[in-house]
This record gives sequence, structure tokens and C-alpha cells, in this order.
Amino acid sequence: MSDNGCGFPAPGLNSFLFEPLFSWGSFEFNKVMLLALLTTVVLVWFFWAAFGRAKVVPGKLQMIAEAGYDFVRRGVVYETIGKKEGEKYVPLAVSLFFFIWLMNIWSVIPLAQFPVGSVIAVPMFLAIVVWLVWVSLTFKKHGWVGGWKNITGYDKSLGAVLPLVMVIEFFSNLFVRPFTHAVRLFANMFAGHLMLVMFTVASWYLLNSYMIPAAGVSFVMTLVMILFELFVQAVQAYVFVMLTCSYIQGALAESH
Repeated sequence: MSDNGCGFPAPGLNSFLFEPLFSWGSFEFNKVMLLALLTTVVLVWFFWAAFGRAKVVPGKLQMIAEAGYDFVRRGVVYETIGKKEGEKYVPLAVSLFFFIWLMNIWSVIPLAQFPVGSVIAVPMFLAIVVWLVWVSLTFKKHGWVGGWKNITGYDKSLGAVLPLVMVIEFFSNLFVRPFTHAVRLFANMFAGHLMLVMFTVASWYLLNSYMIPAAGVSFVMTLVMILFELFVQAVQAYVFVMLTCSYIQGALAESH
């Protein structure tokens, strides 16, 4: 129980802070890092088991993996970048999609019950990886001068407003883009987890306060939020990868 007068333990930032499972000098390993590591292990095992001995007539596991891989390849990469140029970026897109999806599904799995993407460091790291890919591709495709033209949106037809546009595009692409790319994923996972914790704790609190009807309503809302979170988790993985492919397509395009 809390000290806020009513005894209701309202969730807050404390729901996102964990004591280290172990430490080694200044290095601390906590639950968030464990779930991120488990995500990597599970995905490597899954795709290795599915494609390690791929068959012409696929088994159930291979069929599921192929369906997921083909969804990202055709539904995201090909649609955004194009089949010819996009094929080489399919592994990156597939890895990002399933990593983001699985690391957030932990929020509705018993004992884990935490979306890794709700800790800003994780989506920010992924956004920086995408940003580095985009910048490197831009200069590789267009050269030093052409790369800066692409990044700043240089277009002589803009006339007198060209300097203003170039300044805006410069800051937007190099600073705002990775920030919004990360925050979009982080904010959705943060808010979703907070809502889940709120209704879960409220159900238990109301039940212990003998407010059975109210506890029942809160429990129903918990189930609704779980279903909604499953939907949001898939959508956010899709959006993150779609934006990644959009940035890559912009880097490869002749004009920004």
C-alpha cells in the first residue's frame, strides 16, 4: 500500500525501474537487459530451426517463418524501396521487425510482463543504427557533395527560400529524424505498459477493498488492454520498419 492517503499504489516511473540481477564493477545487468537478450536468443533459435534445414515442402515451423519473412519482404521492403534495390535490405528489415515485435510481446507474457521498448535507450539505439545506415547509404550513393544536397533538400527551383529549406531539412534529417523514430516506439510502449499496470493493480486493490463490481470492470479493462497492446505492438514494429525502409529509399533516390 502507498502513502498517498487512500492506500492505492498508483503506478509511475517505479514500474520501469528494476534492481540489477547482478553487477560486475560498474556494470549492472537488470531485467530489461535480460529480456532483450532472451529476445535475441529466441529469434536466432526460431529462424535457425526454421531455415537451418529448409525443405522444398516446408514443415509447420518453416511455413510460419516463411510467411513472416515474406510479409516483411513484400509488404514493407518491396512496397517502399522496390524489388530490385530493396532485396539486399530485407534481412535488416526482417531482423528489426521481429526483434521489436518480440521484445514488446514480453509485456503480456507471465513472469516477464514488461515491454523492452518502453525503456528509451533500446528504441534510441535501434534508431541510431537505422540513422547510420541511412547516412552511410546517402554518401555512398551520391558522393560527398551530392550526399549533402540530398540531406539538405537542395533544389535550385525553390529560389529565395532555398537557404531556409536547407537549414530546416538539415536539422530535421540529422537530429529530429532519429529522435522521432525512437520516441514513436518508446511512447507507445511506455503508455501501454502504464495502462496495463494501472488496471491490473486497480483490479487487485478493488478486490481487496471488497468492491467486487468495480474490480470486475477493471479486470475486463485489463483483458481489453492486453488485446489492444498486442495490436499496438505489431503496428509499432511495422511502422518502425516501414520508416526505416522509407529512409533507405530516400537515400537511394536521385532527388530528396
